[in-house]
Amino acid sequence: MSLFPGNLSAAVVAVSSADLRRMVWLARLLDRLSRQPAYRTAVAPLTPAAARFDPGHAAVMMGYDFHLTPAGPRLIEVNTNTGGLLPAWLAGHPGTPWPEHLKTRLAETFALEMSARSRGELRRPRRVVILDDAPAGQFLYPEMQAFADLFREQGVAATIVDPAGLDASSTGVFLEGAPVDLVYNRHCDFYLETPATAGLREAYLAGTVCLTPNPFAYGLLADKRRMTLWHDQALLSSCGLSGAQIDRLRTMVPECRLLADGDRDALWRERGAWVFKPVDRFGSRGVLVGEKMTRGRFEQLDPATTLVQRLVPPSLTEVPGFGAMKTDVRLFAYRDRVLAVTARLYRGQVTNLRTEGGGFAAVKVV
Repeated sequence: MSLFPGNLSAAVVAVSSADLRRMVWLARLLDRLSRQPAYRTAVAPLTPAAARFDPGHAAVMMGYDFHLTPAGPRLIEVNTNTGGLLPAWLAGHPGTPWPEHLKTRLAETFALEMSARSRGELRRPRRVVILDDAPAGQFLYPEMQAFADLFREQGVAATIVDPAGLDASSTGVFLEGAPVDLVYNRHCDFYLETPATAGLREAYLAGTVCLTPNPFAYGLLADKRRMTLWHDQALLSSCGLSGAQIDRLRTMVPECRLLADGDRDALWRERGAWVFKPVDRFGSRGVLVGEKMTRGRFEQLDPATTLVQRLVPPSLTEVPGFGAMKTDVRLFAYRDRVLAVTARLYRGQVTNLRTEGGGFAAVKVV
């Protein structure tokens, strides 16, 4: 537990087997939806050029975040470069290394990515870079180190670097002169739009590196604006979903719209029923619960980049010695395969990892 002091909770969150099945069902349905030609055609005009390039492989470590309600789980958001798998394990098994079956499962995801990218020429990468902005200063740096160790155990050279440490262009990605086969992308420049990732973007678009997760995967599911499409019955029908699947999907995904597409005055009056999320930021940064928002702050919201989502209050978990805490549940997945599940406990408006007694917590299926 010393790897993440203060950010692991001793609490155990109970999740019913029925709720877990529903969450797994939705994660798998969204994965299938993302592969439908009609869905990809609808999404393409909504994304920048980098996200319209299909690299031919999926994305490691998708994250599906839920709030649990008496009527069943509700999806709050989807993420691509999801972290927290290591602290999720440590929360339930303090001081215990990752089990072999989980390490094997994780290694397989990267091997499948490499094989798909190389069209079977490479069964696994020879050299991997784990990429983030100033990684040594990141909260989840110990997790990146654990992944680097996992790669090395598999005989794969692995290094954790900032984008500035790479020599990247359309000819490929190199680290200290050595070619890099796969970049495990923990960076939050999801569409590779900043100067720091410009060279990596060139390599990705030229197909000279396996980048996972990547802009294509992010644009299909993790861009918050995609949640508005999951209520479009005509689109969902054209993607081959049955009426029952559509009804269930629309029930499990809270109503969402861009602020630009709503009646601004009405949304202000009804703000207590909504959450306002910037689509161009990650985690809970910039998220505002309507009932806590001032009129001045509301007027500052950019209509084109603010998602308005129907408020789904989180469930509560009693933490001995600390009282009741808000709770969300996260599934880690690769394609349609769920790898692990964890919970996060917190106080305040939105999820955070700073609440004493809170943080990542183990899940017990009951």
